[in-house]
Amino acid sequence: MSQRPIDQITTPQAVVMITNFILGIGILTLPRTVTEKVKTPDGWITIILGGIIVMIMAIIIVKLAQRHPGKSIYQFSQDIAGKWIGSVLGLCIILYYLTLSSFEIRAMAETTRLFLLQGTPIWAIIMPFIWIGIYLIVGGINPIARMFELIFPVTVLFFILVMFLGFKIFEIDNLRPVLGMGMMPSMKGLATTSLSFIGFEVIMILLMFMKKPEHAVKATLIGIIFPLLFYVITFVMVVGSLSTDGVVTQTWPVLTFIRSFEYPGLFVERFDSLLLVIWIMQLFATFTVSYFAAAIGLSQLLNKKMKTVIFGLAPFIFIFSMIPKNSNEMFQMGSLLGNFALYFFSAVPILLLFGSIVKGKKHEKT
Repeated sequence: MSQRPIDQITTPQAVVMITNFILGIGILTLPRTVTEKVKTPDGWITIILGGIIVMIMAIIIVKLAQRHPGKSIYQFSQDIAGKWIGSVLGLCIILYYLTLSSFEIRAMAETTRLFLLQGTPIWAIIMPFIWIGIYLIVGGINPIARMFELIFPVTVLFFILVMFLGFKIFEIDNLRPVLGMGMMPSMKGLATTSLSFIGFEVIMILLMFMKKPEHAVKATLIGIIFPLLFYVITFVMVVGSLSTDGVVTQTWPVLTFIRSFEYPGLFVERFDSLLLVIWIMQLFATFTVSYFAAAIGLSQLLNKKMKTVIFGLAPFIFIFSMIPKNSNEMFQMGSLLGNFALYFFSAVPILLLFGSIVKGKKHEKT
C-alpha cells in the first residue's frame, strides 16, 4: 500500500499527537526518578540533555520514514530488510505498542482507583476504558487527532495555572548549588530521562497520514519541545518546593506538590483531583494511539480489516494489563518498556536508514 491513506492529519495535529503521546504517567513521577539517579538538584540539566538526545534520534527516524512516503514502518521495513526480517521487526513493534497500551490503561486504572474510586476492582475500571477506546479507534486517525486537540489546550492551561499558584511554597535555595558536584551526576540520569520522552517514535506511523509529510521534522521537534518544557518546569517547581530529600520519598511527587498548597475562596481550593482528571485524559489519549499503532501494524502484516484487528486485540490488552499484581510491578513493566523502546528505536532506525540509502544507490546504478 504505497498510496496515501484517505484519512489525513494536519501538521499542528501531528505536533499535538506527538506531545500528548510523550506526556503521560511519567510526568507524575519524573522528579523522583530523575533525582534518585542524579542525587543533586541538577536534574533539570539532565532533562534538557535527554531531550536533545531524543531530538537527534527523532530526526533520524523522520528521515527514514520520509524516504518511504505513504508507508508505515511495518511496510517499509520489509522493503529494506526483506519480508522475513521486516516482519519480525514489525511484530516487535506491534508487541511493544500492544504492551504499552496495556501499561497505559493499567496506569490509568491504578491512578483512578487510588485517588478517585477507592475499592473499585481494577478490571472494572479497565474494561469500560477499553471499550471507549475501541469506539474512538474504529473511526480512524481523525477522531483520535481531534480528541488530542481538545485535551491539549486544557492540559496546558491547567498546568500553567497550577505551576503559577505553586510559587507560594517555592524555595530557590532547594535548587542550589547549580552543578555543585560537576556534570557527572547529571550524566548519570540521562537514560532515565530519555525514557520519559519515549513516544516520539510514533512519527514513523503518523507520517504516512500527514497532509504535508515534508513538515514532519518540524512537527516532531516541536512535539518534543513541548514535553521538554513541561518536564523542566515540573522538575524545577517540585524539587524547588519539596527539596531533593523530600522528592525521593514520594511515589507521586507532583501530586504531593499540588497538595502542599491551597487557596481558600477559589472555585477549587485543592487542585489534585482536577489534575488527576486531566491526566487520566492524557493517559487515555496515549492508550488510544498505542492501540491504534498496534492495530494498524497487525492489519498491514496480516492483510486483515482494521476493525477485525481492533476487536481481536482487545482481549490481549486486557490480559496484559492485568499481569502486574500491584503498582510496583506496574512501574517495573513501564521501565522494561522504556528500556526496550530506548535501545530498539535508537538502533533499528539507524540500521534501516543505512540499508535504505545503500539500496537506493544500487537502484540508481541499475
